[in-house]
Amino acid sequence: MKRNMVIFATVLAALVVVLVFVVQYQNSQQVEGNPYGKSNLNQATIDQLDSPYYQNQIQPDELQSQIESGEETTVYFYSPTCVHCQRTTPIVDPMAEELGVDMKKLNLLEFQDQWQEYGIEATPTIVHYEDGEEVARVVGEQPVDTFDTFFHDEVLNDSSAEAEE
Repeated sequence: MKRNMVIFATVLAALVVVLVFVVQYQNSQQVEGNPYGKSNLNQATIDQLDSPYYQNQIQPDELQSQIESGEETTVYFYSPTCVHCQRTTPIVDPMAEELGVDMKKLNLLEFQDQWQEYGIEATPTIVHYEDGEEVARVVGEQPVDTFDTFFHDEVLNDSSAEAEE
């Protein structure tokens, strides 16, 4: 009886080791060539790598350079573990794309120091910059109309065109 228990425990331990190895190998394959430039990603980020909603990522250095250059920049600050982001992203990403807004995404789970760098108090947060300065911000999960107004009035600056109609 003791011998069977030892064999069972050994087989079980071997299976656990193999399972851990397989999961780590699969994750390392997914992480290879990722848009974050990191070799070790949080599992929640790995789970979103293939999602069409989480493409167009920007790294902190690139974002800072783009803002400092004065180029108009719209950034979606989010966390893969944020339930509000999980509900908001499928709304704002297609909306931005349809309107032709090049909305960059910055993953705050992977780049935690960016919370303070950009004064982010909650996720999701969308910030629009012009001439190196923040000109508009929308924070948190909002009704669709709020995002629509943000993109039209603040990013595209077409509120006057709507008023003339």
